Amino acid sequence: METTLRRSRRDQRRVAASAGPASFVQPLHQLPVYDLVDEERVAQIHERSMQILEQAGIAFYDAESLQILRDHGARVEGEIAYLDRELVAEFLRFVPRQFVLQARNPANNVVIGGNHMTFLPVYGPPFVRDQARGRREATLVDLQNFIKLTMMTPYLHHQGGVIVEPLDLPFHTRHMDILYTHIKYGDRGFMGASTEGYTAADSIAMSRIVFGERMQQADPCIFCTINVSSPRRLDDKMLGTIKQFARAGQGVMMTPFILAGAMGPAAIAGTVAQLNAEALAGIVFVQMVNRGTPCIYGSFLAAVDLRSGSPVFGAPESQLSLYLSAQMARHYGLPFRSAGMYASSKITDAQAAYESVMAMLPGVMARVNLVLHAAGWLENGLVAGYEKFVLDCEVMGMLHTYLQGVDWSEEGWAMESILHEVPPGGHHLGTAHTLRNFRNAFYRAELFDYQAAEAWEAGGGESSEERAARKVSQLLRDYEQPPLDPAVDDELQAYMARRKQELG
Repeated sequence: METTLRRSRRDQRRVAASAGPASFVQPLHQLPVYDLVDEERVAQIHERSMQILEQAGIAFYDAESLQILRDHGARVEGEIAYLDRELVAEFLRFVPRQFVLQARNPANNVVIGGNHMTFLPVYGPPFVRDQARGRREATLVDLQNFIKLTMMTPYLHHQGGVIVEPLDLPFHTRHMDILYTHIKYGDRGFMGASTEGYTAADSIAMSRIVFGERMQQADPCIFCTINVSSPRRLDDKMLGTIKQFARAGQGVMMTPFILAGAMGPAAIAGTVAQLNAEALAGIVFVQMVNRGTPCIYGSFLAAVDLRSGSPVFGAPESQLSLYLSAQMARHYGLPFRSAGMYASSKITDAQAAYESVMAMLPGVMARVNLVLHAAGWLENGLVAGYEKFVLDCEVMGMLHTYLQGVDWSEEGWAMESILHEVPPGGHHLGTAHTLRNFRNAFYRAELFDYQAAEAWEAGGGESSEERAARKVSQLLRDYEQPPLDPAVDDELQAYMARRKQELG
């Protein structure tokens, strides 16, 4: 294990320093997992969540879905389904505790669950920001650029989905262009469309063209994210997406999006209980549609500034909620999604940095299995920042090293230097141990400045954002497009042309 750990560190640093699309080493969480509360409090959250499911229920705005619930033992009154605790426990048993999320290039497959962590870029912003042009509407070119940047870092293990919303394309067909752009410009995993049933069906059909027989395997090739419309609602579009993905055996990530004080109560315990009830109801429904469908328990919980009504990211209450949600996911034995470099800041400044680390570090301590929004998030998720993206990747490089813990091998002790080479009052700068390890002993962030002030000023006194802007340009120049079978490409384009004509 220790030899493997050292090799992993060397490989990561060598890859990070090289040009061209970067491979990655998926980090294993080697640290103790932080539990905020004891089992008695976990049991309390579970009990209150069961009360919500049994007494208040969850709205399912879709006739077929309500019938599925009835057929599997739920009590349905109007559009409200009531799930008793025995029914919930019965269907949670079918959820895989861990699974492989396949990529176009099998070398880029990732494991979801256990002590594995997977980092994905930001998802959903309709705007982008860079130092040269400021804030503007996102386009297809921006989506291409962010996929390229994702491929150029070893610290993002999956391409995500709608990294930015290309507003220069028609809304009702752009889901296919987004998926095709992921397939063309990257060979890591990608997400399917989650907006409604027909976009999900197109995602699955295009993925079958790419993955072929791999789509029939137990491990999914794509997954969707479902943001429960809190409080306690799943509409026909969400349910249509769930049914398409579940019936195809592809992954479903059930993530209630709650702003405490608005869609949830102005109380952390109550909001977490509501979130837990909503997530469990969605996951149980997935299993009713198709038992054994891979699911991820998600938590996206922020607080509202009750004076302005604006969401607050990086707030301490959000991090307490994250810890509690993670404990609930572990309690049920479910893979967990949360965290991310969240920031309310509009630009890449100190506020963005502080908020992002405040949000991200608890996710590491809670061992989040899938971290969406790990790079690029600005302005409450409305903006994807180019410079913010690469600076966030620098922080993730630090976190990768942090997750590996301490090297306890003989090399990690360096006793030869301590006992035989360095006298009292001496130094270790020239020892054999230091010379063997000086390139990779400690993580060095390329975009952070470690020089003396005089040297920094003589070099132009650049800010981290200015260095990041240069890095973005360099990465986009160095990017190399991964190969794509021309026959697959032709079939994808033919499918898209036919579907766009059908959709009008």
